[in-house]
Amino acid sequence: MVTDNKPSLVTINVDGVEHQVPAGANLVDALAKIGKEVPHYCYHPKLPVAGNCRMCLVELGSPMRDRATNEPVLENGKPKIGWQPKPAIACATNVSPGLHVRLDSPGVKACREGVTEMLLLNHPLDCPICDQAGECKLQEFSAEYGRGYSRYVDEKNAKPKKTRLGPRVTLDDERCILCSRCVRFCNDIAKDPVLGFVNRGSYNTLTCFPGQELNNNYSLNTVDICPVGALTSTDFRFKMRVWFLKKTDSICTESSTGVNTTVWSREGKIYRITPRQNDAVNDTWMPDSGRELYKQVEDAKRITSSSIKGKPVTLEAAVTAAREIIAAGSLAIVGSGHLSVEEQFLVAQIAQANKATTYVPAHRGANDGMLISEDRTPNFRGALVTGLTNRAADADLKSLAADIEAGKIKSVLICREDVTTLGIPSGTLAKVRVVSLAPHANATTLASEVIIPALTVFERSGTFINCQFRLQSFVQAIPGPAGTLPDVLTLGRLAGIDTSALWKNISAACPALSGLSSGRIPAEGLALDGAAWSKINFPETRLLKFAPVATA
Repeated sequence: MVTDNKPSLVTINVDGVEHQVPAGANLVDALAKIGKEVPHYCYHPKLPVAGNCRMCLVELGSPMRDRATNEPVLENGKPKIGWQPKPAIACATNVSPGLHVRLDSPGVKACREGVTEMLLLNHPLDCPICDQAGECKLQEFSAEYGRGYSRYVDEKNAKPKKTRLGPRVTLDDERCILCSRCVRFCNDIAKDPVLGFVNRGSYNTLTCFPGQELNNNYSLNTVDICPVGALTSTDFRFKMRVWFLKKTDSICTESSTGVNTTVWSREGKIYRITPRQNDAVNDTWMPDSGRELYKQVEDAKRITSSSIKGKPVTLEAAVTAAREIIAAGSLAIVGSGHLSVEEQFLVAQIAQANKATTYVPAHRGANDGMLISEDRTPNFRGALVTGLTNRAADADLKSLAADIEAGKIKSVLICREDVTTLGIPSGTLAKVRVVSLAPHANATTLASEVIIPALTVFERSGTFINCQFRLQSFVQAIPGPAGTLPDVLTLGRLAGIDTSALWKNISAACPALSGLSSGRIPAEGLALDGAAWSKINFPETRLLKFAPVATA
């Protein structure tokens, strides 16, 4: 039986105009879908309703019925609307058939002005120096819905500033409007109830419970959802104005979950990473640890130029030398789950052309039950789809080490892996000719004859396939080091393949990607049929806590 997953629609009346909206939807969300803004602070679509800011007050009504006959009451031939005697909060109202809503009546406007005036009684007027300026809902709503002037003449109540809530979150409590978003996130999403309010009235203050601090790996999500400048990221605090920053869509490479992110950069420098909403993958959240990955761009061990036997050379010279080593025969290739789909396809072509054995090492870690999976690579599924490997990730490379010791392997191409941590000692590597494509120096690059610099995920574009077998794209946010090329172009030269029609070749060679092109991947990603690979137990293919879509 075929079922229609589209939500049923009901008709509501907004300021005299009828609209169709999803039945049962929260009124704030329903009105947003038809282009009607309801100002709000405490409401968040991913959190339980609190209803404590009162900014979303609206007037509600419904068609009246005769109590005796249950027949509609008519007025001038039309149903008579019975309006509720007092405004109601939209965030605690679900859409129902025939609902009437007033958003622009004098009463509603007076409510918004009153709430705004109350919130600004003790709020500091320091927008020019506030970290939230440019993203502050209080700043926006007070300008659009506020009275426009203050009647308050008394001295403001100053609350604590620069309070440490945890290792990554700093509180400026005088800016807090007591919306409780952070409290509800910790209680209901992170399952780490450490925040609460103390004192009363104008002295109400956000704090951690005695003996505890906000130190879970999702603490910075409280900063993301804070509607004002109360909760700030200690790492990003006072570093850059947000309106100077460029936003780029990307994917977190911390694990195979494929958390959607936004990279904020200016003039080739990254300042912060925040989550990007994708309800099929990560909702609107991300781990704190994934936000720090941008620091790898300026890491002291970063490789920025090519070399042969330790001597700097041009990229062209390094590619020529690498091709000679690859073509010499008896080749093994160590691929990686950190390669993109496009890069893995090119490595697979190199392996096929040179009859090389390929290995894709495993990187395991604890599954936190939320947004960090056991598989700590973003694209092992891509290795399965592109044919780079057809087995579970290699727990180690001891079999490759044994082949090297036995003289079966003469040269090795290593892409984005430090094989000395995976069962191949440096002494064993010294017995073969090694070509390394790597972003950072390590023991493997020290033992390599040819080193070609690789770019970080922030410096290149491509696609990953996450643990749901969901194909997702990421976009270059900043340029790579001078003199470097995107890994796709470098691998294309090593493979002798023209990369201008790369996706045409990928879709022709990979059944799961047939008919696709990178430009046709929607923002939320594209779910592939993972049934063909579902028997491979590692890395896990199940979804995590925040992913509501079932997998094969």
